[in-house]
Amino acid sequence: MGMLKEFKEFAMKGNIVDLAVAVIIGGAFGKIIDSLVADAIMPILGKIMGDPNYFLTWTAGGIPVGRFIQAVFNFLIIAFVLFLVIRAINSTKTKKKEEAAPAPTPENITLLREIRDALKK
Repeated sequence: MGMLKEFKEFAMKGNIVDLAVAVIIGGAFGKIIDSLVADAIMPILGKIMGDPNYFLTWTAGGIPVGRFIQAVFNFLIIAFVLFLVIRAINSTKTKKKEEAAPAPTPENITLLREIRDALKK
């Protein structure tokens, strides 16, 4: 019973739950980006090249590389979006640090410093 209780405490910690939510949202976001690239970007690029399935049928030495190029597009889009999110988070953190002014020194500390300085003389 003790091990089950420990596991429950571990699993219910805020960081673990936040991580689980992030993984689920990340997976859904990845599927959206896959669809965007496969259904919108690659067909447009294919039409520019003259064949809508140009990248899907693209091979290099008999090895199909079209899906690899599609995966590279997926990665670049996801990496750029994550960069923008992290940049926004970091900018809000620095603004909060700038807004937080140092608290005034309490009166008793000020008096103790004055006494210390007077004793030094």
